[in-house]
Amino acid sequence: MQDTIKAKNVPARGLAVTQASDVTRDTLELNADAVIIGSGAGGAIAAYELAKAGKNVVVLEAGPYVPSEKFTEMMAVSMDTLYADHGGQANSAGDIAILQGACVGGSTVVNAALCFRTPDYYLERWGKEFGLTNLTPKVMRPYFEKVEANLGIAPNKAYETSAGAQLLKGGMQKLNLPEGNAHRNIRNCAMTGFCFAGCKSDRKQSMLVTYLPWAVAYGASIYADTRATQILAADGKASGVLAEIVDPQSKTVKCQLRVNAPIVVGAAGPVQMPLLLQKSNLNGNGQVGKNFACHPTLSVTGMFEENVDNFYGATHSLYMDKYTMPEDGGYLLLDAIQDPVEASFQAEPGTGKPYMSYMSKYRNSVRLITLIHDQNVGEVNWNNGAKEITYFVDDKDFQIMKAGLKTNARVLFAAGAKQLYIPTSQKLTIDSVDQIDAVIDSLDNEPARYRYTSFHPQGTCRMGADPDTTVVSPTGETHEVKNLYIVDASLLPTSIGYNPSETVYALAHYISDQINRAHG
Repeated sequence: MQDTIKAKNVPARGLAVTQASDVTRDTLELNADAVIIGSGAGGAIAAYELAKAGKNVVVLEAGPYVPSEKFTEMMAVSMDTLYADHGGQANSAGDIAILQGACVGGSTVVNAALCFRTPDYYLERWGKEFGLTNLTPKVMRPYFEKVEANLGIAPNKAYETSAGAQLLKGGMQKLNLPEGNAHRNIRNCAMTGFCFAGCKSDRKQSMLVTYLPWAVAYGASIYADTRATQILAADGKASGVLAEIVDPQSKTVKCQLRVNAPIVVGAAGPVQMPLLLQKSNLNGNGQVGKNFACHPTLSVTGMFEENVDNFYGATHSLYMDKYTMPEDGGYLLLDAIQDPVEASFQAEPGTGKPYMSYMSKYRNSVRLITLIHDQNVGEVNWNNGAKEITYFVDDKDFQIMKAGLKTNARVLFAAGAKQLYIPTSQKLTIDSVDQIDAVIDSLDNEPARYRYTSFHPQGTCRMGADPDTTVVSPTGETHEVKNLYIVDASLLPTSIGYNPSETVYALAHYISDQINRAHG
């Protein structure tokens, strides 16, 4: 099912995008066959599939357009320019950093490119519990194969790894734990380790360099700096979108934009999508914003005696998923290289000499991530005009995290680490294998104590057959408004325990097919 785009229609670099600096009018009105809100994983794929089918497509992206050649390969700078809330988006307690891209290409620009197919376990469970009997493993297999071909998703080659991953692999083998070889949407990885800061060489197959230029080649128009403010509907049918084009420097509104379109596709992400629906008074059954999950992670840092230099190579090249399914434990282990900015705030909360001592051993550090398959859920809502993500790691999920941290710690020691740092607000180390159980068993589930990170928000507009308990139908159309579709990670009925990007890619393709079938 791989598609072919003529090379002459796709520029080698750069993308045709209308930015705030290009707009000179106070008001603007466009007519289109489909307007798409968001240019990330789901939005870009929908833009391409609908444009290829002959539709006049307009894509609205709230974030800026940052071409690859302007990526700085500096995490601190990239957080300011490419991430939601300049990297400061968090839950209401402030102890989970919820990191999302906010730029043309969305989170695909700043993720680690790690891809997993949706486990059959969940496709089958969604059929039984949510009536999604249309999303069987057999139906979805061609969609996974299609995105894998289009985005170059493949297992890491032997040389595409990192020194730390090799040590961790040895640790897993000593403990008889099965190591997994990561699949990523990267072609000929340069192994710079800057995935989270944007791939300057365009080797990561993000939406910025794949589906968006492909969509433009079929006539789609992209508007950056453009924040959707209301989804329009009349007589129960979507009719367009109101938006504001905002100067990214002054933050002032330059232009009021109205796009008239009989098809509206929501792809603003699991935080912004429910907020926009709520603002548009499209929450008739009260389900919009509920069921938020995010795969909280904690990174344990191991200090080795020798220099490891685990800051270049594949960002992720190794995982261990023996315990990922809920019945098996509910956590996933992932290696990840770590740049100095991340290292500086993850494990050592001190300042002055303690901090300098810790960072002086940066070359000796290796981190291993524990990602929990959260069973608890939260909500995304407006609170006095500001977004609020009400989500906490509950006691049950915290026990899962502790089990994962124990396995994580044992792998690091088996790999040769001499001391481990647990990411808490107060310095906490483990100095030997014998201390692992005592130290981790002593941890209590206290708000704001642990330094959680999440790259995987999901589930606020979940998909299902029941219009009373779900937001989106099995074909991706909202129960409340016809011709309004959602194609981002908001759809997921449950947490899936693995990086969800390939799931979103495949579902966006599936739903785009449903849209084209209904609006041929």
